[in-house]
Amino acid sequence: MTGITHDYANTHVLVTGGTSGIGAATAAAYRAAGANVTITGTRGSAADYDADLSAYRYLRMDVEDGASIDAVAAALPRLDILINNAGMALPSIGLDEYEPEIFARAVNMLLVGAFRMARRTVDLLAQSPIEGGGSIISIASMSSFFGIPVVPGYGAAKTGLLGLTRTLAVEWGPRNIRVNAVAAGLTRSQMTAGTFAQDEWTAPTLARTPLGRLGEPKDIAGAILFLTSPAAAWITGQTLAVDGGYTVSG
Repeated sequence: MTGITHDYANTHVLVTGGTSGIGAATAAAYRAAGANVTITGTRGSAADYDADLSAYRYLRMDVEDGASIDAVAAALPRLDILINNAGMALPSIGLDEYEPEIFARAVNMLLVGAFRMARRTVDLLAQSPIEGGGSIISIASMSSFFGIPVVPGYGAAKTGLLGLTRTLAVEWGPRNIRVNAVAAGLTRSQMTAGTFAQDEWTAPTLARTPLGRLGEPKDIAGAILFLTSPAAAWITGQTLAVDGGYTVSG
């Protein structure tokens, strides 16, 4: 049995934070399906990364900087699909989100940044000729549903993405733009590398995950490609949990 395949030939996709983890897997999946893929990262050029990014157009972007977001949006001649993926949980780099300034930084990065990119690209997305119309996907989290004490800012922002997804779906549906979110369970990435390395962190998650494993970036990428495909043409305003069953386990 083979997996689902998609044809994204002549489709233009932007994956913010597309240099590693979920973003990299998503960019690779779109590229393998024939899309023209632009990725963003924080470094000066694609050559500054260890990974081979030559298959993509690379644009430098700081998701905490509105002018940087605006510059990326302005550099796009066409856009059919926006994947709002850029950002991180600031405790992963040793910062305390219980400090108000760090909390605000998290919300600006993960919620305001995602909204700004969507707002700046909406006119391009509205012109998309692809079947099912233009699409926006935001990457939500288990912290969108549960209180995870170490990430108050990250969790607040990721929860906010669910409300933003619903609002933009209603507002922009008449423009033939679909807006959905994917709530990723604990998935392997640079941000979660420390968590994956510690059984005391992974064991409780595995214990309540019916499918008995943690996530890989390709698990999230597959759901994203489905939601932006013609097969999902009547789906908008929804959040799909891709978590091995974590959210439904009692």
